[in-house]
Amino acid sequence: MPDTGIGRRALLGAALAVGAAGCGLGSGEDQVAVRARARARARPIGDGSTADAGPQPLQPPPPERLEPGQKPPQFVVFSWDGAGETGNGLFPRFRRLARDHGVRMTFFLTGLYCLPESRKSLYRPPNNRPGASAIGYLGDDHIRETLRNIREAWLEGHEIGTHFNGHFCSGPGSVARWTPAQWESEIEQAVSFVTSWRTNTGFTDLEPLPFDYRKELVGGRSPCLLGQRNLLPAAARLGWRYDASSPGGRQVWPRRRMGVWDFPLQLIPLPGHSFELLSMDYNLLANQSRNSTKAPPVHYPAWRRQATEAYLAGFRRAYETNRAPYFIGNHFEQWNGGIYMDAVEEAVKRIADEKHRDVRLVSFRQLCDWLDAQDPAVLEGLRRLKVGEKWAPAG
Repeated sequence: MPDTGIGRRALLGAALAVGAAGCGLGSGEDQVAVRARARARARPIGDGSTADAGPQPLQPPPPERLEPGQKPPQFVVFSWDGAGETGNGLFPRFRRLARDHGVRMTFFLTGLYCLPESRKSLYRPPNNRPGASAIGYLGDDHIRETLRNIREAWLEGHEIGTHFNGHFCSGPGSVARWTPAQWESEIEQAVSFVTSWRTNTGFTDLEPLPFDYRKELVGGRSPCLLGQRNLLPAAARLGWRYDASSPGGRQVWPRRRMGVWDFPLQLIPLPGHSFELLSMDYNLLANQSRNSTKAPPVHYPAWRRQATEAYLAGFRRAYETNRAPYFIGNHFEQWNGGIYMDAVEEAVKRIADEKHRDVRLVSFRQLCDWLDAQDPAVLEGLRRLKVGEKWAPAG
């Protein structure tokens, strides 16, 4: 399953509630003040590519434990693989959508999107030649826009995770073949590219990313959902809190693997069919147009409606039954006329605007905060609920 595709030729904790109980980003004046405070207290790290600006703004209050017999909230996490801005305006579009609806998301930044192609020899991918990549490097203008959007996203309360670097999904150099030590090397390089963009690009007119990425980075999603078995030991050694690389799961409550929360993409209903598919835009593309990114436009309206209804069907099944956290993965891509971006936007609006007080659109990191605060026995009871099995108070 291909992933981000940005810049390449081939396709390949009680977190904030929404609606009536929502927690928006505040007025324009509030956002200006947030940025001013971050700028004033930022302490440069290393070459000044990043800076410690203190605690992340616009975060929810500390989570509380569920009371015995209390119904759990419905968590929904929208995440983005690659998180590069290539001039199509999708990164700022979804930041704006999140602001308008009090939503927090996770952006899995590809480390190479901070590295100019002229410096690609700095990248030493496991089992591949130096500088190799299955995705393209970004041009300078797009690196700049990516850095600006990553900075603003963090200041708006979103999480910055990692999508690693070269996106190798096949052949002898595939991430599926990497050892734990090789995964650690890949992660260290991703961190290095993010924390040394100023040296590598020569840009002097951009503000630093306002966070210490070595502390900020607590999870990621692997290319094509491959290699998790050997990635998990590396993630555990690095102190990661979660991994979202599982090749597919069901809509049940998550559990830890090797001490790391496992947040898989989930099988959700596809309206009009008896089978289910993974909760990611690419999987809709693969089923609707057999991997074509430029299918005949006559199909777009029906496919857009079907994609939207698929996302909402997964949400409703969880919300109305076992309340398992619901995960949706996306890419900043205009496949098939941008219908999947339209479907994601509509799903965000519909989920956020249903004004359920117990629905929370959060980042993976914020979900970890809530899970870590709960009584393990209560979570174990929730994990016993099957897909579509309705929650009911014990006894």
